[in-house]
Amino acid sequence: MFDNLARDDWGTKSVELERLSAEELLDWAFQTFQDGIAFASSFQAESSVLIDMAYRLRGSDFRVFTLDTGRLNQETYDCMDAIRQRYGVAVEVYFPDALKVQEMVRTHGLNLFYSSVDLRKLCCAIRKVEPLNRALKNLDAWITGLRREQAVTRAGARKVELDKDHGGILKINPLIEWSYDQVWDYVRKNNLPYNRLHDQSYPSIGCAPCTRAVKPGENLRAGRWWWEHPETKECGLHMRGQGEGI
Repeated sequence: MFDNLARDDWGTKSVELERLSAEELLDWAFQTFQDGIAFASSFQAESSVLIDMAYRLRGSDFRVFTLDTGRLNQETYDCMDAIRQRYGVAVEVYFPDALKVQEMVRTHGLNLFYSSVDLRKLCCAIRKVEPLNRALKNLDAWITGLRREQAVTRAGARKVELDKDHGGILKINPLIEWSYDQVWDYVRKNNLPYNRLHDQSYPSIGCAPCTRAVKPGENLRAGRWWWEHPETKECGLHMRGQGEGI
């Protein structure tokens, strides 16, 4: 779909898209890409907000996929089932290649990610990045719950980006300008299902061994890969430089 659009017009179009609200941007994305767009959901609060917005626009007629790394918390699976039940959407689940996981664990151990940044990134590459590549392979665009406030690595993200690492598809970030409080105001106002780890001081949730509760005064991503420096705290799904503003 995007290859058939006039790329020369996107400099102007991107400015227009930056002015849209989250709901307006979702509506534009659905109308533009139809069945060629899907949500990437990790079943955190941002996912609950976006799925509720999509349901208000399209009923259950939208696609949601998730990456099951094999190391998720039970609360994440519970949230996934609650979303399915409330909105009637089928969640497309992508798993890592079992043989690659077996070889990695046999060579480096089950908890290799604590040993070095390189081994942690290897684990993320096998459990998350490769399944994401499969999920995006036949899409024209994908929707994420990224927010600039979440991390220094996301401060420059835009509402719509050209994702060069995935064939030049578009990456849509409707909540990029939202604050943590805005997300939770929406969740509470609309009584949305959400991941109950959020009630246990987990503002950001990933794999169980790589996520902890945050302490008072810590930033929102302090509980993710807490043994690393902030500049390395990405798994490869949303590295700056993968996409650029269109």
